[in-house]
Amino acid sequence: MIEKHEKIEKSATLLLILSFLVVTIGGLVEIAPLFYLQNTIEKVKGMRPYTPLELAGRNIYIREGCYLCHSQMIRPFRDEVERYGHYSLAAESMYDHPFQWGSKRTGPDLARVGNRYSDAWHRQHLKNPQSVVPESVMPRYAFLADTPLRTDDAAMHLKTNAAIGVPYTADQIANATADMIAQGDADSETAEALAARYPKAQIRDFDGNPKRLTEMDALIAYLQMLGTLVDFSSYKAEENLR
Repeated sequence: MIEKHEKIEKSATLLLILSFLVVTIGGLVEIAPLFYLQNTIEKVKGMRPYTPLELAGRNIYIREGCYLCHSQMIRPFRDEVERYGHYSLAAESMYDHPFQWGSKRTGPDLARVGNRYSDAWHRQHLKNPQSVVPESVMPRYAFLADTPLRTDDAAMHLKTNAAIGVPYTADQIANATADMIAQGDADSETAEALAARYPKAQIRDFDGNPKRLTEMDALIAYLQMLGTLVDFSSYKAEENLR
């Protein structure tokens, strides 16, 4: 056996040919099955597309560069799971374009921040981070509370996401503006319809001023949703791939 290996190692041409064959076979074994799968992400019970208000909040989150200091990816390590919660699942980011995974953490990971703090805490933290976390280096975002949220383009945002695979229905797109406004008002007449279209949607005033809908409402709605859709106490991924 050693003599055969010696013969291969001494012949550059033979070594190249055999190496090519090994890499080719290995590549086919890894790649070929993917052509027969519609989706490589396991279905997870509870996941749904963002509500129009949550999507607007996510757009603000990206616009303001929050992802530069906060990741949304809890890795399957004991110290991370004990600090942040259940490790992140691929399905939790299946409707994100772009996704917010990463390991850059000037601030804490936000994958499970939803409902961990009150709306009042988030408002104060966004307006003056150092007032609640003295050592924070986060800039202030008080202007969000004074910036009216644009609602007339809600349907277009949903249509754009639908074009790249997010399963928004015609009904959701048609009611995008109404749903965006309704989520910020617990007394809205269309709140029940919104809840039916988007299970587990949190419907209330987020920015502390129920008379107006602001960018602060949208951002807090997005933050309060993160990590709340999947019930990890009884979590079990479905066996079939999408």
